[in-house]
Amino acid sequence: MNILFIMYDQLRFDYLSCAGHPHLHTPNFDRVAARGVRFTNAYAQSPICGASRMSFYTGRYVSSHGAQWNGFPLRVGEVTLGDHLRQAGMDCWLIGKTHMKVDAQGMQRLGLSTDSIIGARQAECGFDSWIRDDGLWGEGPDGFYDTKKSPYNEYLKERGYPSENPWADFANAGVDEQGNKASGWMFANAGKAANILEQDSETPWLTRKCIEFIEQATEPWCAHVSYIKPHWPYIVPAPYHNLFGPEHVPAPCRHPVELEDPHPVYGAYLGSRVAQAFQREDVRQSVIPTYMGLIRQCDDQLGLLLDYLEQSGRMEDTMIVLTSDHGDYLGDHWLGEKDLFHEQSVKIPLIIYDPRSDADATRNTTCDALVESIDLAATFVDVASGQVADHILEGRSLLPWLHGEMPAWRDFVISEYDYSATSHCIALNLEPRDARLFMIFDGRYKMMHAEGGFRPMLFDLQQDPEEFRDLAKCAGHEAVIGSLYDSLGRWGRRLSQRVTRSDEDIRMMRGRSGRKGILPFLVDGSEVADELTEAYRGPAPRIYR
Repeated sequence: MNILFIMYDQLRFDYLSCAGHPHLHTPNFDRVAARGVRFTNAYAQSPICGASRMSFYTGRYVSSHGAQWNGFPLRVGEVTLGDHLRQAGMDCWLIGKTHMKVDAQGMQRLGLSTDSIIGARQAECGFDSWIRDDGLWGEGPDGFYDTKKSPYNEYLKERGYPSENPWADFANAGVDEQGNKASGWMFANAGKAANILEQDSETPWLTRKCIEFIEQATEPWCAHVSYIKPHWPYIVPAPYHNLFGPEHVPAPCRHPVELEDPHPVYGAYLGSRVAQAFQREDVRQSVIPTYMGLIRQCDDQLGLLLDYLEQSGRMEDTMIVLTSDHGDYLGDHWLGEKDLFHEQSVKIPLIIYDPRSDADATRNTTCDALVESIDLAATFVDVASGQVADHILEGRSLLPWLHGEMPAWRDFVISEYDYSATSHCIALNLEPRDARLFMIFDGRYKMMHAEGGFRPMLFDLQQDPEEFRDLAKCAGHEAVIGSLYDSLGRWGRRLSQRVTRSDEDIRMMRGRSGRKGILPFLVDGSEVADELTEAYRGPAPRIYR
């Protein structure tokens, strides 16, 4: 078995035709769903790229691995998916984005060099890197956002695009009526075609890199193919730039009642620049058709990849996983981007195809179990026939669901968000350590707890599936809130940091010190077996002087 672990950045769970989108046809996502299981209640461990991805790659909650925001390093020594899979005899490769920042101080402290195998893996979140490109090559007065060398930019230069940063000048910019650059950073330019040949744009480029990898691979592998799109900048090459129009833009999922006495944290986000932009209908009409075009391009490229797997015979020995690191508000709930815990932000698509006959009974089905992104790491170890180290991995294998079983399962899902690096933390006059949010969702009630002395937010998704009415604004829901806090407290007391000894290790350790002569607290020795005290009995040795 091999594993093709495909992630699309900022892909909403409901922007697929198999998930019910009324206008966006995604035949190749649907093609995988028809062969596998689509999980309808999958949630990211954080609605922000870096923190979410580190949970995917470690199988651990955000507060366990500690990399809680973009650019927060994943500490040296954190056990990753690659470590678990290699122990089970499976290689683990990166093709695309991780958004991981290396713990340079930790590596220096331990004398690890990126020139070594161990150092390189530490610097790449545990992966062996086939090609890494994090896909945001912005440039401003203080230099580049990402100072690493961009393989994609180098490819474009080789293709003859005359620029020091063709990612910005061609792949993510169009041309206006006066012949000037129309940057994708500006929402008003979203409807223009990117000034690049479609086959040279980011998504097809990465698909080709994936096929190159598979063609040369021999040993069992997990390949994390991580696309930057449909993440902003919202611009796409022809012919995808005008496939959709205003008639395909749904009405925003928002209600004036949300603006009445909003939770202070929600209120801070309502006033942000991106939220105010997406509160404008002209912005939604410009951006959403382009977002849909980016997804259609992703779907077409997935089709090429699936065709290759079928033609090469690899479809029969390769598990396929399609998911995203978080969603995109697109103006719903009066917000843009991601960050908070409405479904549009924290719920993610998850489709898994298992080629083995054990999964035949569940093909073309959906599963409504409460699933977390950390479950994938445990699933992959299970697929590799490894031992799931449940003292490290905090997720659970999804194989029972794929194979038609009904396992005992979790009662709630958790997501976390550390916004200490944002302007909202300043606006709320918070210390960085208090700018933290926690979501707990039990399948009906969703609560957001905010550190810093704020009240919670509460939604009843059975009565209010759109999440318009914050029930915590008024009295009458104390029992529900109390129950959710009890569950959140139980989760907070989980064992999360004892990662160097498993339960089985501890069981095996019990009593071993006695068998090696460590026998404290005995009255006369009769309390233990004679063999344990044999070295301490018998004639006393004489001192010779």
